[in-house]
Amino acid sequence: MKRFRHYSKKRAIVLACFGSVIEQQKYLDLKSVVEDKFPDCEVFISFSSRMVLKMLKKKDEVYKNLPQTLADVDMMGFKHVVISSVNIYPTDEHEFLKRIVDGFKNFSLANLRCTNALLTKTKETTSFLKGLNSAISQEETANLYVIHGTPRLDTPGIDSINYTAEFLEAISPKNFTCSLEGAMPYNEISESLKAKIKSAGFKKVQVVPLLLVSGNHYIKDMYEIKDDLTSDFDSSLVSSLTKGKEFNLIELESTQKIIFKEIEESFTMMGIAHKELTY
Repeated sequence: MKRFRHYSKKRAIVLACFGSVIEQQKYLDLKSVVEDKFPDCEVFISFSSRMVLKMLKKKDEVYKNLPQTLADVDMMGFKHVVISSVNIYPTDEHEFLKRIVDGFKNFSLANLRCTNALLTKTKETTSFLKGLNSAISQEETANLYVIHGTPRLDTPGIDSINYTAEFLEAISPKNFTCSLEGAMPYNEISESLKAKIKSAGFKKVQVVPLLLVSGNHYIKDMYEIKDDLTSDFDSSLVSSLTKGKEFNLIELESTQKIIFKEIEESFTMMGIAHKELTY
């Protein structure tokens, strides 16, 4: 096929992210880390939030969404393209990503494959949550894990969110969970949560945001939750485990290991052996 002769470049990785007006740099830092881990691949980044894209454009920071980025990558002639889903859960953002990639497969001659969202596989999710809990837990302090959540109970991938909450509460009596806007929202169950924490004998509570980056939700919602708990407990936001001042998941080594593994496995599924990739 004559058209295929234009696909002359080997491999590319597209990091498909939501985006953040405040913490955009954390996504760009991730891009640099991925470039270091996969030096024989060209790495691109896309953002799905139109609000973020518009706000950044006003600051003369111009980025593209996934369809625009895939069109650019296709025009450049990459043969094998892995689209890395930089989403915590395989819910609506991840499903939208998959539909975009499936659409491009109808007319692009490139070999396209998207990865799983971060907390999709049971083994990796269990290991990730167990390691995180071990790293942040303190003596005589309750952990309130706050999940972003999803507004619909029939959202694909919601089992991953439910498993996160159930597993965290199962592995330690210190752990309690709620969401920002999904099932079990903090605003609706706060009094019940406080009663449970008191009943368990805790006087200290640290809020643990399960967010990729510490953007608007961190600044607004997490501080509101912490302040609301202050009337009953010695409350705080969990200390950062990363170079950033605020706690976030995207900079954690365990998060990045899942991303690397998913990219590597996607190339393997394309028929590109592990030994062909340089680390």
